[in-house]
Amino acid sequence: LLGMTAGLAFAGTAAAQASWPNRPVKLIVTFPPGGASDAAARVVAGPLSDKLGQTGIVDNKPGGGTTIGANFVLAAKDDYHTLMLSNSAPLSIAPYLFDKPPYDPIKDFSHVVYIGSVANAFVVRPAVPAKTMPELITWIKGQGKPVPFGSGGQGSIGHIIGEMFKGELGLNMEHIGYRGAAPMFQDMMAGQLDFAVVTLTEVLPLAKDGKLTMIALTSTQKAPSAPDVPLVTDLGYPKLVAENFVGISAPAGMPADAQAKLHKAAAEVLADPKIVERLGDLGFVTKPMSPAEFTAFVASQVKSFQAPVKASGAKL
Repeated sequence: LLGMTAGLAFAGTAAAQASWPNRPVKLIVTFPPGGASDAAARVVAGPLSDKLGQTGIVDNKPGGGTTIGANFVLAAKDDYHTLMLSNSAPLSIAPYLFDKPPYDPIKDFSHVVYIGSVANAFVVRPAVPAKTMPELITWIKGQGKPVPFGSGGQGSIGHIIGEMFKGELGLNMEHIGYRGAAPMFQDMMAGQLDFAVVTLTEVLPLAKDGKLTMIALTSTQKAPSAPDVPLVTDLGYPKLVAENFVGISAPAGMPADAQAKLHKAAAEVLADPKIVERLGDLGFVTKPMSPAEFTAFVASQVKSFQAPVKASGAKL
């Protein structure tokens, strides 16, 4: 699972086995390359392929507020060799962006593996005269016109958090959705965008180089990779808590023995301290969960995002 279209073959006779998986496994990422979900996929994919003993492919299918990738997985529901690198956008947010949801995030998927979660960051260019949340709020209010805020896409978790921020503080802001974080950062580097809400994973390298400034994280616990960045809970904004989880989900009906095999292989991968460290360097906090616990977690996320997504007015 080491590329968008290139598979990695493994030695041995596992490919000939009759039980799942008996052919290449495809992991669909619902975002462009370079984002938090993509980064997590590429950390766990290779070792997971080793455990499963099959050729693997990471395939990025962005668009449609992440529903293109999700629907691609559902279209392969009789296969169970096409899986989704599940995350908050297609499961917790996207269903509320449509007048008629394209799928049910619980009934239409088998949620098998929880990998971890990563906070989102309020980020500004260094030229912006704001280094704290109160200063950011004051700066936005003082602009006298709508302040553009960027995110990695229409309907992304960054988009929704920005809308929550706007509504909670009564700020005059307008969303600009990009096709991933990379083009958004290009605009920020060029001075064409001052403010964004983006996952910690994506902004860490630029923040460490001093090219962007992180104001706050939308988490309830400190990130080991950014210990000095304050949390929205510490700053008195608990309603802005929102973390982007990642996991592995299959179309509903994946056989129990296949789910068990996938979960066991992933659990072994995520028990490796080196993998945990690599995910931690990206801002992810891992936690063991059974498929039942992960399914309950997704259900709770779906419920908690309903009100803020609806209130944001965001539509696809």
